Amino acid sequence: MKRQILFLSAILLTISSFSQTTNQYFKPSGEVQFKVFWNYHYDISQNATKKSAFELNRSYFGYAYDFSKNISAKIIFDAGTDTGFSEYSILLKTAQLDWKVAEGVKLSMGLIGMKQFNDQEDFWNYRYIFKSFQDEHSYGPSADLGVNAEFTVTKTLKANFVVSNGEGYKKLQDEDGNQKIGGSLVFQPIKGLTTKIYMDSSPTTDSKTITSLALFAGYKATEWRLGAEYNKLNDGKKYSSPAVDHELDGLSFYATYVINKKFEIFGRFDQLSSNILSGEIIAWNDENDGNQIITGIQYAPVKGLKFSLNYQNFSFDNSTIDAKSLVFLNAEFKL
Repeated sequence: MKRQILFLSAILLTISSFSQTTNQYFKPSGEVQFKVFWNYHYDISQNATKKSAFELNRSYFGYAYDFSKNISAKIIFDAGTDTGFSEYSILLKTAQLDWKVAEGVKLSMGLIGMKQFNDQEDFWNYRYIFKSFQDEHSYGPSADLGVNAEFTVTKTLKANFVVSNGEGYKKLQDEDGNQKIGGSLVFQPIKGLTTKIYMDSSPTTDSKTITSLALFAGYKATEWRLGAEYNKLNDGKKYSSPAVDHELDGLSFYATYVINKKFEIFGRFDQLSSNILSGEIIAWNDENDGNQIITGIQYAPVKGLKFSLNYQNFSFDNSTIDAKSLVFLNAEFKL
């Protein structure tokens, strides 16, 4: 026991000495951050009752601080409208400490941003218009309480391993004591091409396990950005709702053409489907399964400000449900 204490003390003293050396010419600093998603939309769906509305769906605000070259932290609050909460409820979205403990190794702890669909969201790059596929259909949370280890294996290969509560930032209390475990590999074999595989497993109170799989490939060129992904959720209606033998499959394809520094046009196609359970004749998620189409143009007059005029349509696999068809004017402004 004494040897262990001495060993740990030696490690802490080494880290302290290293930190003091690297911080000799470093000046700690921080900055305020905010991001707002606003839209006006007009509903042209058949039999639509609410034709138009102004909305302020999300407002993020917080502060980021660099303690040293290797240690930083940030706290972000999320004000928005969500089912189960009153309008414009304010929730803690991120309270995260990042520590580059060694060359190519970074630890993140606290209420952290998850890595499940961050690369997909970056390639889509229009979060203020529409969520990425996994976020939209609840394959996983965008933030959760836990610890993430990120490794830069080579210049072309990165990996991460995460342990979290698995319930997301809107429900932080872990009810069952079972942690969600996941990880990803991100491989960039050539310039502009990113490929990713992600898997996770989340045990539940009834001895069942929800698992998810994501495969992604994206390519960036000077004028084009192309992305494609396949997603699967097993034994759950969503990441936090176990349901034996229930499966969700999803495809998402998106493309952007950059006209110039201020204008770009984009399009996206999503397909969501579920399986037919034993003894049933229709898919368990029949009222939500279908195809999503988004197309539009973006105008970015200055850094930190974006506008988009776009059309969104969702056609249900269930032919008795009218398709959703809307025209949007979206805006994002951030610091």
